Amino acid sequence: MKSLSSPGDVAEIRNRIELLSPADTRRWGSMSVQQMICHLSDAFSCPLLERTAAPFKPLPLPGPIFKWVALRLPRKWPPGVPTPPEIDQLIRGTPPTGFAADLATLLDRFDRFVHAKGPWVPHPMFGPMTQNDWMRWGYLHTDHHLRQFGR
Repeated sequence: MKSLSSPGDVAEIRNRIELLSPADTRRWGSMSVQQMICHLSDAFSCPLLERTAAPFKPLPLPGPIFKWVALRLPRKWPPGVPTPPEIDQLIRGTPPTGFAADLATLLDRFDRFVHAKGPWVPHPMFGPMTQNDWMRWGYLHTDHHLRQFGR
């Protein structure tokens, strides 16, 4: 399973982030590429204790089951999973400023997340998370949104 615990997987994701361009167009969803960059940055801010997101349980599955399915089943995340309002670019997410600055902020948060050792706050949808859970989430969440823009 791919995870940000693996240096090779970190390099793969970081390279894909660096390939993002203002000209990239979405394959699904409603965010622009720059909004997606801010969304990922906001999402990494939560486990880094720089932003809070209230518990958010939009699906009928209990948190531990949903977490196991999302983090352990060998399949890509589908489009359309609801997002907590605090990191939803169309509600209360950080608005874009400039492409290069927003990309630099994302890369900085990504690097700090990869090297973080906790303490870990609960995930808004999955609840309590271990170091391994957070690193798996970081890979899957970033991969999901990079695929959204063909990266």
